[in-house]
Amino acid sequence: MMISLADGYRALVIGSSGGIGSAVARLLQADERCAEVVGLSRSGDGLDITDEASVHDVLGRLDGEFQLIFCATGALTIDGVGPEKALKQLSADAMMKQFALNALGPALVLKHVAAKLPRRDRGLMAFLSARVGSIGDNHLGGWVSYRASKAALNQIIRTASVELGRTHPQSVLAALHPGTVATSLSDDYAGGRDRFRPEESATKMLSVLDKLQPAQSGSFHAYDGSSIEW
Repeated sequence: MMISLADGYRALVIGSSGGIGSAVARLLQADERCAEVVGLSRSGDGLDITDEASVHDVLGRLDGEFQLIFCATGALTIDGVGPEKALKQLSADAMMKQFALNALGPALVLKHVAAKLPRRDRGLMAFLSARVGSIGDNHLGGWVSYRASKAALNQIIRTASVELGRTHPQSVLAALHPGTVATSLSDDYAGGRDRFRPEESATKMLSVLDKLQPAQSGSFHAYDGSSIEW
């Protein structure tokens, strides 16, 4: 696929060792207009997004601007603990770990990487969210910690987009729902439903991001381009 940025644009993929992140990186590397794709991950570069010293150190080594930044981090099961089916299963420790990885981590990434977008030209930045993080679209209940952490992520993105709009008026910041993707994150929860291959989801999300305009910065979209209510 081709991203409608200027020839020679640079891309940064955070979480590039995961199923979706690696697919995003491969697609961008195949784009003839992309001059460079920098991939960062915990396993490959020691980037722990829940540790600000790590975020500062790893992202601080990056030089120059990136016209496209894609953060593909996040987890549904952490340290063997999956989403709760009922309130009685709620664990303070497990909930804090969900918030640390799914909300605090992206917030720290935003803090240290937003300035690397072009100040005057078009820039694109996306974070993986989830439809279950929608408060208005919650009709099933359950998964309190994961839902709440993704709802927090959505608010972080929405809030950051206001500030980014003042300093980087041509840039777009978006929360993207990837659909149900055939990765380890969804293996135990797919329930026999069809799942996208990572490349399919990545292609769809990059297409959605590419079409967004600055006036839509801070919005929440699904892989098919539809808007998701907060």
